[in-house]
Formats: sequence, C-alpha cells, structure tokens
Amino acid sequence: MPASFGYTVQVPGFGFLADHFPDPHIVRWTIRDGVAESPDLPGIRVGYHAHPGVIGLAPGTALRERIAKREADLAARGGAVLLPDPRGAVPGDPAIAGHALRTIPPREVAGNIDIKQLNRGTTIYLPVSAPGALFSVGDVHFAQGDSETCGTAIEMRSESTFEFHLHKGAAASKGIRSFYLARTGTDAPPYSIAPGRFVAIPGMPLDADGANHDRDATVAAKNALLGMIEYIVREHGYTRQQAYAICSVAVDLKISELVDVPNYIVTAFLPLDIFV
Repeated sequence: MPASFGYTVQVPGFGFLADHFPDPHIVRWTIRDGVAESPDLPGIRVGYHAHPGVIGLAPGTALRERIAKREADLAARGGAVLLPDPRGAVPGDPAIAGHALRTIPPREVAGNIDIKQLNRGTTIYLPVSAPGALFSVGDVHFAQGDSETCGTAIEMRSESTFEFHLHKGAAASKGIRSFYLARTGTDAPPYSIAPGRFVAIPGMPLDADGANHDRDATVAAKNALLGMIEYIVREHGYTRQQAYAICSVAVDLKISELVDVPNYIVTAFLPLDIFV
C-alpha cells in the first residue's frame, strides 16, 4: 500500500550523471488514485509501479569475508568502492562496523538492487548464506525508470506483504550462487519491449570532442541519457534538473547491442503517456 507522499532528490556527487549535475534538487510528489503528480514537475503524471529498492538476506561469515577481500582489492586498483567505516554506521560499534559491509551495492544475497520488475507477482530467489537468513526489505519506490539514473526514484513510505517458501538445500545442490527473479503466473502481464508511445534516444561510446571509446557501454549510456535530457528540455520546456528527475522515474535505459565493435548502443526510452 503506497503512501500519499513521495520524493525524488538529486544529491551532489551521487547519481549516474553526478559530474553533469553538481547542484541539489528535489521533486515532491502527491500520490493519489494510482498516480504520482508534482507541482515541481507540472504536466507529468507517473503511474503506479511499486517495488522494493532494497530486499535481501545477510551474508554469512565466509561470504562476507570473500566480498570484503574482493572489494578491498578493487579499491586498491582505484575502483569506486565504499569500504567498512564506523562513522555513521548502524550499529556504530567499531568491533562490528569496522569490518561490516557497506549497504550501497547489491551482492549475491541481493540488497540494494533497484530492479523495478520486482513488483507484485514476481518471485525473488535468494541463496541463504547466514543462519536464519536475516531477511530485510525497504526503500520502496512508487515508480522508477530502469537504471534509476539520478540516484533516486519516487521514494515513499509503504506497507508491503511478502510470502516466503524455503527450498532447503536447493542453492547448494543446483550450484546457485546469486539471487534471481521469476514471474511465471498465468496473471503475469504481457511482455512489452517498449511503451506503446515513446521517443528513444540511442547513445554510442563517443566523447563530445569526437574521440571514440572501445566497446564502452557506460559512455554510451551517458550519451543516451544526456541526449534524452536535451530532448525533454528542448521539446517540453523543463529545466535540465527537472528533465534528469523525469529520466530517473520514467525513462528506461536499454542495452540495444553489444556486438558491433567498437560502438555499442544503449538507448533511452521515454514513455509519452506520462505527459498530460
């Protein structure tokens, strides 16, 4: 059950285009009758498509130690990793927080996955690593575009109901090492490759100065998203930060092809039905 209020924020230093959007920004949503609308984004109406951004189990000791080692190795190579840090941690006991994993990234036992297809009727299979599993869930989104590009969706408080089934020993016997999702019921909605009405902006791995990157889907995705922001500003009259928020809650980034070297294509899909 959704709340009556939600928000979308852009936090300096966070989000896929953090280097392009250094200033804070907020969109306040009113949720009513299955849609979200905001005076901060007049003319936009986003439909109900709720899912938990965070859902998962606790890692057992052996898995936690493997994760900690690989993330420390990545940090040593200059990777973007948040290492254990007692400052601001809950609980803040250094004996725990000094080696506990940060909760920003998803891992094998899920966590902060932000997969919008994990909505009503979808099953998530989670390999149990710690005694008792220690399930947790939260960060529910009223709606989100694939990729949650500005770092937040339509964030809201909610009440959620889950049904659990234990498949004892299944992960070990089948060699399942990470979580996966399935939707197999007869009431599942028909698969759609794209919204009924849309504008799509493809991106390729090219710099603004014309330099070509080799098979870089991240650069292609950024170009698709920047192109979509420019389109929304140009054609619909929103500011760049408003357009960025629209992208985060409604635009889907799709990998179109990863074979035509050197230019992989990522495409941003904007559903036109959100404009009223």
